[in-house]
Amino acid sequence: MIISHWHTAFTVSDIERSIKFYTDFLNFEVVHRQRQSNTYTREFVGYPDADLEAVMLKIKGDNNVGISGHLLELNQYYSPKGEKIDVQTCNIGSAHLALVVDDIHQTYESLIENNVIFKSSPVEIEHGRNKGGYTCYFLDPDGITLELFQPSQ
Repeated sequence: MIISHWHTAFTVSDIERSIKFYTDFLNFEVVHRQRQSNTYTREFVGYPDADLEAVMLKIKGDNNVGISGHLLELNQYYSPKGEKIDVQTCNIGSAHLALVVDDIHQTYESLIENNVIFKSSPVEIEHGRNKGGYTCYFLDPDGITLELFQPSQ
């Protein structure tokens, strides 16, 4: 029986660039970082030559981490070398990560000033359980879709 969730992982092309993006602009901090080039990693990822770097991040101030909390894991594969795929949100298998903010308009403006690419400006949610809140999609340096979400007041 599944009892919780631990982390969401994205494969990135440049781990240093991604760490900088998530920590400088999105209020994450590094929890753990390690190079994984060992037998057990090769076995569980299914690549006999696997060599990758994994970085676990959490939102600053979120002290509920570990098995009962949720982390973001970024991976850069050195071997096997991956290919860039089309991660548009409409494509099957694509994922996105939604981040809760307290002021979506201020966060949006701050990210725009730092040349972050958005799919739209903040949009008011008109129907459903989040009616009255705001949301918008934006992209990380590898084109992975992220979402800002501000709950209704």
